[in-house]
Amino acid sequence: MLKSTKLKNTLLVGATAILVSCGGQKEIKMGSYAYDAQFLKDHGIEYTELVSADGNSKVMVIPAWQGRVMTTSASGDEGDSYGWINYRFINEGKVSSQFNPVGGEERFWLGPEGGPFSLYFKEGQEQVYDNWIVPPVLDTEAFDIKSQDNSSIRFVKDTRLTNASGTTFDMNIDRTVSLMDAGEVAADFNIQLTNDMKIVAYKSENKITNTGDKAWTKEGGLVSVWMLGCFNPTPTTTVFIPYKQDAEGTIVNDEYFGKIPADRLIKENGIIYFKIDGLYRSKLGLPASRATDICGSYDSSKGVLTILWCSLPETPSVYVNGQWGPQEDPFAGDVINSYNDGPVEDGSIMGPFYEIETSSPGAELAPGASLVHTQKVIHVQGKDEQLVPIVQDLFGADLNVIKTKFQ
Repeated sequence: MLKSTKLKNTLLVGATAILVSCGGQKEIKMGSYAYDAQFLKDHGIEYTELVSADGNSKVMVIPAWQGRVMTTSASGDEGDSYGWINYRFINEGKVSSQFNPVGGEERFWLGPEGGPFSLYFKEGQEQVYDNWIVPPVLDTEAFDIKSQDNSSIRFVKDTRLTNASGTTFDMNIDRTVSLMDAGEVAADFNIQLTNDMKIVAYKSENKITNTGDKAWTKEGGLVSVWMLGCFNPTPTTTVFIPYKQDAEGTIVNDEYFGKIPADRLIKENGIIYFKIDGLYRSKLGLPASRATDICGSYDSSKGVLTILWCSLPETPSVYVNGQWGPQEDPFAGDVINSYNDGPVEDGSIMGPFYEIETSSPGAELAPGASLVHTQKVIHVQGKDEQLVPIVQDLFGADLNVIKTKFQ
């Protein structure tokens, strides 16, 4: 079922929210889906929920925040909330002209972030943080609801963007978020799911169309669909990403914020292991020559396996380079990225959270042509013995190795 919600009366107290009703009080634990839903209600933030027939799978979507999937649950209101929400920033009630980091487990952005064709820096500006601005269409502007039914919601938005080389892009954004049931997930990924596993899954189809009268070319710069998901880190969380062993070139780009130490990043037997604890700011990326269409994370303390799949082009394609500043090759970008939050130089921290990101190829589009980037996000919560065969079948990896890699 699908429902929208608005503000209701509650009292937030420390790590719990107290729901006040005629029937008395009900305590809501921090970290639960209900807590996050109540927090957003209390701040006047309207959302829509995609909910399975049994009420267990819930996907929260916020139209005002670009049709963002804010969080999900595999066990209804009392279940764990899988998306990271920036309570501190939302509590302040401010709107920044630079960037509003509200969080959310799947947001729609466009690339590239840096370089000569950046959409986040103006022409001629030095590419440093003070000059970095997220385009309002990706930050403060609402997407329009085009249609919705019991299990999906579709958003559209027309916009015009100009990159750091002065190229203008007129485009239509068309984004659909759809709830997936366990049967769909089992069929799509050819895995076995049992009734005693907790699962929530959704698919997003993200289309950009050139609505201008000029073709988008490499000479003027290309645009990519860039999907970013913020999740909650723990000392027992590891991101793991398969890579193609028979390809040439760099396996992983691990120098976004300085080289990642060897005790936080391990590459072996076709799998990259990345320590996720929210204590050390670091980011990595897989280039097109090495990336597959899948990556994941596992929190062994809660038994939560997150699977993230993205569509890849049928033929080799160029990917935009998001590195800030001068670039040797603006089209040597990454397909899959992961980020572990941590303190910056002054000791402050935005989160902590961690991210998994996927990107489409750069869109070389004639007028009227479109590019679609599809992503599927699945959270499965269960016992290790239930999850072991899933990880083996999908990733060719050993869950027990993942669990102990950084312990």
